[in-house]
Amino acid sequence: MTETTNAPISLEALHAGDRHEFTRLVDSHSPAIYRLALKMLGNPQDAEDVLQNTFLKALQHIGGFEGRSSLSTWLYRIAANEALMLMRRQRPEVSISDTVPDDEEPLEAPAQFADWCCLPEEELLSDEARAHLDQAIRHLPEKLRIVFLLRDIEGLSIQETSQALDLSETAVKTRLLRARLRLREILSTYYGKRLKVRSLEND
Repeated sequence: MTETTNAPISLEALHAGDRHEFTRLVDSHSPAIYRLALKMLGNPQDAEDVLQNTFLKALQHIGGFEGRSSLSTWLYRIAANEALMLMRRQRPEVSISDTVPDDEEPLEAPAQFADWCCLPEEELLSDEARAHLDQAIRHLPEKLRIVFLLRDIEGLSIQETSQALDLSETAVKTRLLRARLRLREILSTYYGKRLKVRSLEND
């Protein structure tokens, strides 16, 4: 019987050096890895480099992967490390370590808090709105951005995000909250302007 393309990736086959199975792994996870790298780095060529290096290292180290986390979480961890390495070449101070407690800085509510519930869905999901969200994400500090991308964009659980970034779950939760609050404030500026425009149009 022929194996279907939707069959789960076999770790046993990967450990045995099955190149067909590794190709399936690459095909199934490349879009997500590239998307993460692009949103982390903002440069398509750098994202391509991260994508290639991620699977090159995965091929080199697959024998040591014991399956304590999912394959996708393992790949995200490699990709995040590759992206951070590229960042550090330009900005050596970049770090996502949780050796410095995040709770040293008090959490603050957004200074602006526009209620955009009254905007139509097509406006909330427009290309312009998505572009503003992407821009807002790029303005997050790296240690907040990577947590937000993995948890809220890629859909990893708190535990999976913790495993992928080698952070405590407490650090992940704290950084996720900070990221969401900062994004809420940034986007409140944009949506506040949109609400004013609609109000003027309706007057």
